[in-house]
Amino acid sequence: MDDVTNFDGSRDLAGGRAETSSGFYRRNLPHIEGGGGPIFVTFCTRDRWVLPESVRGRVLEHCLYDHGRKFHLCCAVVMPDHVHMIYEPMGDDSGNPFLLKDILAGIKGASAHSVNSFLDRKGSVWQQESFDHVLRSDESLEEKIEYVRQNPVRNGLCGRPEEYSWFWEFRAE
Repeated sequence: MDDVTNFDGSRDLAGGRAETSSGFYRRNLPHIEGGGGPIFVTFCTRDRWVLPESVRGRVLEHCLYDHGRKFHLCCAVVMPDHVHMIYEPMGDDSGNPFLLKDILAGIKGASAHSVNSFLDRKGSVWQQESFDHVLRSDESLEEKIEYVRQNPVRNGLCGRPEEYSWFWEFRAE
């Protein structure tokens, strides 16, 4: 595929990447950058492949890796076939916020490599796309965190969120 300039001025680059100067990029789903608030993001395994329990902890470790470096992670849960995270991007040395696409590329790339290496397999682990949503000022961060916390309970994986091994939440001491 050759690079293509779209009617809105964005460019679709070879390899399925997209770029704009406005902080908005689109693949199949729109993604908003730099919204100035917490971001709720969900990404799924390719073809809804079920992650073995033996690697879910590894995926959670990759979600936590840049906490305090590139973003402040509010919470994350690794489900059998998807991951939910809520985080607030931090700024780089110039004060520019780290971008969603870069944060997710790091998490998904490193975790896919780790999962494949551990399971002695090859191939894609994650779908290319993700769902992301900048929390509006009238949305409650606590309610969104509770939604993520209750996800394993709603899916019948445990009776209480505390019982689920692959959930992490920031707790101020």
